[in-house]
Amino acid sequence: MKRFILTSACSALALAVASTAVVANDDLVKMEGNSADWVMPTGNYANWRYSELDQITKDNVGQLQVAWTMSTGVLRGHEGSPIVIGDMMYFATPFPNNVFAIDLANENKIKWKYEPKQDPNVIGVMCCDTVYRGVSYAPASGDQPALILLQQADTKLVALNAEDGSVVWEVTNGDPSKGQTATMAPMIVKDKVITGISGGEFGVQGHITAYSLADGSQVWRAFSTGPDDQTLLDPEKTTHLGKPVGKDSGTATWEGDQWKIGGGTTWGWYSYDPKLDLIYYGSGNPSTWNPAQRPGDNRWSMTIFARDPDDGMAKWVYQMTPHDEWDFDGVNEMMLADLDFDGGKVPALVHPDRNGFNYTLNRETGELLVAEKYDPAVNWATHVVMDKNDPQYGRPQVVADYSTEQNGEDVNTTGICPAALGTKDQQPSAYSPKTGLFYIPTNHVCMDYEPFRVSYTAGQPYVGATLSMYPAPDSHGGMGNFIAWDATKGKIVWSIPEQFSVWSGALATAGDVVFYGTLEGYLKAVDIETGDELYKFKTPSGIIGNVMTYENDGKQYVAVLSGIGGWAGIGLAAGLTDPNAGLGAVGGYAGLKQYTDLGGQLTVFALPDSATK
Repeated sequence: MKRFILTSACSALALAVASTAVVANDDLVKMEGNSADWVMPTGNYANWRYSELDQITKDNVGQLQVAWTMSTGVLRGHEGSPIVIGDMMYFATPFPNNVFAIDLANENKIKWKYEPKQDPNVIGVMCCDTVYRGVSYAPASGDQPALILLQQADTKLVALNAEDGSVVWEVTNGDPSKGQTATMAPMIVKDKVITGISGGEFGVQGHITAYSLADGSQVWRAFSTGPDDQTLLDPEKTTHLGKPVGKDSGTATWEGDQWKIGGGTTWGWYSYDPKLDLIYYGSGNPSTWNPAQRPGDNRWSMTIFARDPDDGMAKWVYQMTPHDEWDFDGVNEMMLADLDFDGGKVPALVHPDRNGFNYTLNRETGELLVAEKYDPAVNWATHVVMDKNDPQYGRPQVVADYSTEQNGEDVNTTGICPAALGTKDQQPSAYSPKTGLFYIPTNHVCMDYEPFRVSYTAGQPYVGATLSMYPAPDSHGGMGNFIAWDATKGKIVWSIPEQFSVWSGALATAGDVVFYGTLEGYLKAVDIETGDELYKFKTPSGIIGNVMTYENDGKQYVAVLSGIGGWAGIGLAAGLTDPNAGLGAVGGYAGLKQYTDLGGQLTVFALPDSATK
């Protein structure tokens, strides 16, 4: 059993911090290497969602039993996961974003509970259910106690005393009356908490913001669109595929002042490389969904950013889907790993995008190394141009039949794969340093898409498209796959078909097991090498939460939040029946009601004592 070992595998990025004068929060860097805890929603700064715990193995995982459970008291979609620090577990619910502190050493009692008082009108301006993806932990510093950071749906960022749940400070990050909301887990880097904004379907101007952990004061804010002083891009020093971006690149490919309501929201998962001292994240879709109303590449929506956490300045950017015509948000996780290319190690960033292409880049330079489809159904583009001498370098080659702009407004373009919810949405992948593979929950869904003209009114939906979704045709008949991905070759190693989209985050462990959840409510464990199913257990509601693991008193536990909802489960979560409601998801996932229903619960699993002797 590996309890307090700072392993070279799980903490390779963290150990590199010792050689640089600019370091991350030293305590967090050390803590992420302690496999007994789960100190960040993503497992570590590199977004691996991997644990060195190995008490549960592929040989005994079939003996898992429910160790304890807890109702959350909230019914809507439970994304995210608990975090564990020592004998304490912390997790948050969907709206109203209640926070629980659980004493693992005292019969899992509730030590404290924080209940925000939010205006219920916020629910009406949240895009795809009232989900929330988790709280973050900041160690004590000086006179300040350890903090739990909560990003409420109404955009209020709250720092809670980890000991008693009292409010240390709070700050407002946006304005729900203008469609700005929040669903993401904030990230702690150095002496700052970094967070984003939701609201791309309401025409907001997306941004990422750093606040001081000491008092909540704003340190910097970088917008996805706008002039250089707003985007924090240096015309000569910030590069896109190796070339300077040029002056005001965040406005140059927009018509007039459209960039002010251009979307590019930042509600996904963030990562951090302590050695390079860069944070990484993606921006979402441009507003509106009707591409005819916003000619141009619409930079820098749909973009991967590498920024300096101290001042927010961008080192490099890469736009994956210029002039998005399908709502392929670019916010999915950025996983950082040193991978083998041409006989040497490359500091890589791996990003499975909504658009169906999985990208591998050099995270230091932004060089594009791999861009391949990770679902065979993807058809909206043939490929991404990889020739650096080609003027189309880095651009996907759009197929005219599936171009919603070329086909025109008020025309229903059919058979587009993937659907708007992407080959995967925010549900995070896992990476195993033992296998060098990435384990990715995916959607196997296509759509029909009809854009129409829409006017902007602050605080009102600014979508401009009607969608319907359905399983990828000529396939296994289901709407999802769980895959193992080789990011150096751009190849699927194995794939497990699922009846519905895999909307849960994955977990890989040193016990040679990978865990994930299904929309029907099953927690599944599969062999890390082959994908063979080893165990499954049906929880009370559909799983859109992220599986995590921790150790307490010498025993390894696996935990997951269940509670159907999110975009895929919005029909059940919000009681919708119109097939085109939920931006097309209600009809596509109508069959879910035969398998599960609402109800938030934390389920924790462990081996019986007899299996660990």
